[in-house]
Amino acid sequence: MHIPAYARATIRTALPTVPTARQVGGEDCCLCDEPFGDRVAVPLGPTPESGLFGCRDCLTRLVTRARRARDAARVRDAERARAESAEWEPARDRHLARLDRVREAAEAVAELAGDEETAALRVAWLLVSLESAYTWLPEPPEPPPSVGGEAPELRDGAFRLDLAMISAREAVAERLAYHLLNEAQGEEPEMCEEFECPADCSGRHDSSHIDCGPDAVFDDLAEHGVTLEKPEPEPLGPALRALLERLPVSGSSGSSGSEPARSAVASDGRPVNARMTDLVEGSRTVLAHFGLVVDDPEVLLSAAAVGLVLDAWREGPLDEIHSREDGPTDGEIVAQGVDLYRRARAALLAARDDGPEALSAFVAVASDVRLRWAGDSGFMLRHMAAEPDDGLLAEFVRHVDSRVWFTGEVMRAEGWRGALLHRAASAAWKAPTHFGMPAWPSVVEAVMDRLAEMDRTGAPEALADLDAVERALRGAPDRLGAAALDWLAGRGLLDEPEPEVAA
Repeated sequence: MHIPAYARATIRTALPTVPTARQVGGEDCCLCDEPFGDRVAVPLGPTPESGLFGCRDCLTRLVTRARRARDAARVRDAERARAESAEWEPARDRHLARLDRVREAAEAVAELAGDEETAALRVAWLLVSLESAYTWLPEPPEPPPSVGGEAPELRDGAFRLDLAMISAREAVAERLAYHLLNEAQGEEPEMCEEFECPADCSGRHDSSHIDCGPDAVFDDLAEHGVTLEKPEPEPLGPALRALLERLPVSGSSGSSGSEPARSAVASDGRPVNARMTDLVEGSRTVLAHFGLVVDDPEVLLSAAAVGLVLDAWREGPLDEIHSREDGPTDGEIVAQGVDLYRRARAALLAARDDGPEALSAFVAVASDVRLRWAGDSGFMLRHMAAEPDDGLLAEFVRHVDSRVWFTGEVMRAEGWRGALLHRAASAAWKAPTHFGMPAWPSVVEAVMDRLAEMDRTGAPEALADLDAVERALRGAPDRLGAAALDWLAGRGLLDEPEPEVAA
């Protein structure tokens, strides 16, 4: 009887741990433990004459089960590939369109720079707005694994744009240099007003001051009779779109994602936002929109802890660290995030009585590059220092400190509950199904339903007892270990569903 390769693992898991003498002697089937009698004994190894033997009925049943599991996995993989492709192609086309629009603008600037009728100062401003549009280009989208590891069309589009930018810069350099542009300014330099320079500015600038936004170059070219189509803005996600529609228009700077601009100065010399009240009110709007019951103090505290970990630790430099070859795995990220959630919750609870200074306990752990991560992981951030020093770890530490410091400033200005509302809004918007959020139990149920149907051959031992797995996922996912969480993440079991947005 031929046993296909895909069924061998399923058959191995069904073999007895301690076979009987009759099974070893080929008298009884090692799978159903029934005598062979007149039935054919199919050798299972290690040799055709010795080892264990199975009957055709048992082997046929196991092969059928393995084939069904294989086919179901193929269907899921195909569906995931179709979904990834449907999401990837529009993102790729939008990015290519942006590259083409800016490239056309660069070619037009180069042509105008060679036209003697265009004033030299105007040529400089064209270059300024062009460089700004170039700087505003987003990072190219990453193709999903099902599509392939590379996107040559994006690489070629970026290369053509770079050539056009080089040509534009060279054409402008033939007409003027930055020191000539600086000398052309009067007693009240136009550039200082545009860049909102401080009062003691010397009036001299370079490309580091440039920020006219992504579209100014198209308006400037239109003044010279060159009309180009502006690139379409990146589409907003449904959650963010609903958020922006519901937030107050007056002065509210949004919530949850980026920190508002800081305009005052605290006693220690660090800047503080002057509109903390608007920030907290905007957070209330976000929480109401996503239906998070903040009247329950436990729900609010847990959501704020999720938001603090997300904003201070998970986002920002950790994304680049995660993408490196020697960076943490998905499972290590999940395990460490759960451990930090508990620490953030404890720090926020302590801050209710001890003030914002209690948050330093969370900073000390979250930014410790010598700390061995949770989930029995061997990963430590200081290992990244073995690569060329690009300042990434220092940036990571500054990011954690800055975000937690801002939470403390909100707490000083708007009270303990105001700071919790601010960070809870981040969680409600960005991570409504994270561990620690009210929706997490339903996520665990979905994971267990899928896990029960899967072939767990070769899975870490921690995933053998499904009841224990469910208890760990509900209460402390990091106790499963980074290896088990990696296994779950690699099969898409920990992928978060898209949040439902109310109409």
